[in-house]
Amino acid sequence: MEFQQRLQKAIERGQKASVARIQAERDRVLTEKELQRLHAQYRLELSERIESCLGQVADQFPGFQSESIVDQRGWGAAISRDDLHLEASGSTSSYSRLEMFIHPFSSSHILELTAKAAIQNRELFNRSQFHRLADVDLTSFTQMIDNWALEFVEQYAGKS
Repeated sequence: MEFQQRLQKAIERGQKASVARIQAERDRVLTEKELQRLHAQYRLELSERIESCLGQVADQFPGFQSESIVDQRGWGAAISRDDLHLEASGSTSSYSRLEMFIHPFSSSHILELTAKAAIQNRELFNRSQFHRLADVDLTSFTQMIDNWALEFVEQYAGKS
């Protein structure tokens, strides 16, 4: 075989490999319905984890009330407590709250976890963690939920 023929065959093989690679990438890209299904699956699992963690926190400190969050912000849970401090000079009140929720599905195709915490009328944190739906690692999200809840508990226990 002449070099010219081998050159043409090499070009054809390279082009076929390129077409195959592009087709494989297209097949790998998730459709909108698949992304919605993935978001719903992750949301369900993580919102259950949130409710479980926050429920356990509320059980450790009498006076906390827990509530589920299911609204336009997303799905999750919150615990809160109002305290009244009576003193000779008068009374003061304070609140403590921890809420975590998963945002609804959006066209940006991300899974977003948000947490807000306040202890005795002072904001402790206001955080968000997000990843593209195709790249979500549920273990990192569950660890984040646990860590944020534990941080709140540690700070609350130190102030009460």
